[in-house]
Amino acid sequence: MRTDTGQTVRLIDYAPTLYRAPRTMLMFALHPTRTVVRNATKYEPRGSVDGPLTLVGDGLLLLSAELDGKKLPDSAYEATPDSFVLKDPPKRPFELTLVTVVSPDENTELMGLYRSNGVYCTQCEAEGFRRITYSYDRPDVLSVYDVFIIADGPGAPALLSNGNLVNKGVVNGAPTAHWHDPFPKPTYLFALVAGELGLVKDTFTTMSGRKVDLAIYVEKGKEPRATYAMDALKRSMRWDETRFGREYDLDVFNIVAVSDFNMGAMENKGLNVFNDRYVLADPALATDADYAGIETVIAHEYFHNWTGNRITCRDWFQLCLKEGLTVFRDQEFTSDVRSRSVKRIEDVRRLRLHQFSEDGGPLRHPVRPSEYAEISNLYTTTVYEKGSEVIRMIHTLIGETAFRRGMDTYFARFDGTAATIEDFIGCFELPDPSSFMRWYLEAGTPTVAVEETYENGRYRLTLTQKPFMNAALKPIPVRLAILGREGALDLSRSTIEGARLNGDRLTLGEKVSVTIDGLNESPVASVFRTFSAPVHVERPVDAERDFTLLEHDDDPFNVWDAAQRRALAILKAHYEGAPLDIDRLANVLTAFAEDKSHEPAFRAFLLQLPTRHMLVEAIGGDVDADKVDAAHKAMMAALGAKMAPTLAALHDAPPPADNDVTPEAAGRRSLRNAALALLTAGGDHARATKQAESAGNMTDRLAALAALAAANAPTTDAAMQRFHDDFEAEPLVLDKYFALQASRSDGEALARTRGLMNHPRFSLKNPNRTRSLIGAFAQNIAAFHAADGSGYRFLADIALTLDKANPQVAARLLTLFSEYRRFDATRRTAALTALKGVLDQAKSSDVGDIVRRLVNV
Repeated sequence: MRTDTGQTVRLIDYAPTLYRAPRTMLMFALHPTRTVVRNATKYEPRGSVDGPLTLVGDGLLLLSAELDGKKLPDSAYEATPDSFVLKDPPKRPFELTLVTVVSPDENTELMGLYRSNGVYCTQCEAEGFRRITYSYDRPDVLSVYDVFIIADGPGAPALLSNGNLVNKGVVNGAPTAHWHDPFPKPTYLFALVAGELGLVKDTFTTMSGRKVDLAIYVEKGKEPRATYAMDALKRSMRWDETRFGREYDLDVFNIVAVSDFNMGAMENKGLNVFNDRYVLADPALATDADYAGIETVIAHEYFHNWTGNRITCRDWFQLCLKEGLTVFRDQEFTSDVRSRSVKRIEDVRRLRLHQFSEDGGPLRHPVRPSEYAEISNLYTTTVYEKGSEVIRMIHTLIGETAFRRGMDTYFARFDGTAATIEDFIGCFELPDPSSFMRWYLEAGTPTVAVEETYENGRYRLTLTQKPFMNAALKPIPVRLAILGREGALDLSRSTIEGARLNGDRLTLGEKVSVTIDGLNESPVASVFRTFSAPVHVERPVDAERDFTLLEHDDDPFNVWDAAQRRALAILKAHYEGAPLDIDRLANVLTAFAEDKSHEPAFRAFLLQLPTRHMLVEAIGGDVDADKVDAAHKAMMAALGAKMAPTLAALHDAPPPADNDVTPEAAGRRSLRNAALALLTAGGDHARATKQAESAGNMTDRLAALAALAAANAPTTDAAMQRFHDDFEAEPLVLDKYFALQASRSDGEALARTRGLMNHPRFSLKNPNRTRSLIGAFAQNIAAFHAADGSGYRFLADIALTLDKANPQVAARLLTLFSEYRRFDATRRTAALTALKGVLDQAKSSDVGDIVRRLVNV
């Protein structure tokens, strides 16, 4: 167990290690409770070195230590569970051999080497390797690995590690394997998997003609569910060759799916380890969203081969260098293979819901922070999603051709190294790199004020940047169109002050003005088209402008955004006591819903209201959670009743085949189910009840259950019970059941969640199960933010229990407290009391760090 040391790591203190570690040989004699690890690493001093070799560990037991094959006397070193110090190393290259022992079965943190359902597995990012053996365990120390694995008994288990398989055999009846990875890598990319697993095999021929053996290892009997993941992998490999010129470099590429995993997946070189929810899929068991998630995560982890593995991070402050860049790459992949406009809406919706909230709350931090107390707590939406948006702004500012040229430079210049953000930015032809770096160095979301005037035929648009909390000005790319009755006006004939126009784009510094003369009407500006920068837009509330954009804008993102803005304005007004004024919005949404020239998935997004969390953010402060919930339900019901004929026609249209998981089929299902959600909210429970009983695929069945639950329909409990009984033996589907039950806002969510913790298949030891039940409850606005504080106390108690076994999961659950200061005084006090109770009892640095930041804003 890692304890809270209270130490803060600072970027300014970075210094390279005294020694390099160019080669590492690891031997694992596997055993459930006593795995012996032999680590023979060659070290080389960096120049003239006069100091000890200090390696880190975490709860290790040292059995022996040798220098160049000779046993070290006890006086030559100091060894504790958390460190090994060689007091007087040779002033030349040498080999240090350390033998440690670890217990995979007792490793409940799922970091380092552990066992999941009888399968040995590792997770070493960010600091798990030190739980296996003593090492530098930092990303700037790169080593070539040879790994020898001895199984813990006879049989034919898969014995896997990074790189290429050299040979396999049998020693004293136990299977063995030797793996060699020719590409130097840091410790966090080391991986080992061993156990009885099913196998799906395929091959891929690279653009240079090399044949690569592909394999996906899963729980035996579930091999057919991995076929989509294999297809996604092959499409990812081809796309990376075509779009970025990146060819895979090993003879094999292996993926392993495990059920107990703290993260979504891990990009270990040549051996990706996945949470099984991002590998296993069957239309009867997985939704269209699950299929899309598999495609995205498979691509993301594969793309890390070049943006994360071949070029890694110099230190953990540069985490966004690999994650933000790779998220951008996986978003571009999905945009190319599915729908670019729909993907953009999905990504921005997620960014606004999670990252904007993070950026404006107590857990905010820069994309590249300058310090941290616990690195595990920096795997955030700011690093990933905002990091991706920063990369996208580079692309927007310089264009595709120059962006690809910069990426080629980056790959050529830094292959095989541990790089920094400055290294990366230096590869691109940015007009002002130092100003652009502020996007990485400063926390918070900038605001851009938009002002429009029209008088005597002159139209003037003024954009003014308002940095977050007096931060420095940043270059902000603005994609722009000015719309008249006949379409977009010719911006090349306008007068622009403060920037230069480049096509449809200008770059905002402090202020930009666009003036157009000689008009006979007042136009409307469509700003930040395709969401060209991650900013808040401050613009006077104007229903007419929003409806003009809805009717005339040709940018799908801004059309959706205008609909969201109108819906949010109506929701907020109703929360504040105004009657629901939905007629005009309903008419416009009806027209879009019936217009088959638009993609079904895009029409589905238009039918979905802003979330309750978005309404909380729009209200700003002293929020009453019960009124938020009531306002949202009321507007859903009103729209469902008003639009009923159109919604019924959409839902009753012939559905795609149940086994059709193409993006086109998924879009059609999403439109039918968006219509169903509104219909059910409007009082038509029969369709959802029937669909929950008869649906032949998981997407439709889950959508019907969600619609019934959201409407508190009288048939909900019976439908839920049938769903549970049908799928109790399917872990990934049971997770969906738990999440649905915890998300219901009928006043019984807390009692229901407590009851489900006694379910025979629930365990806090399984991160998926914990997130599905406890995480879903904490995102239930009315239940978690109950005025009596019961929801806060419940999550605090769960977090303290988890802190003893898996502090990473505990810390991530506690981040769901991040909105508490937006609520009224009674709720704020109750949340603060619960958090202080956690802080008083927290043992881990993970939990202690998060709670201190939540409490001390």
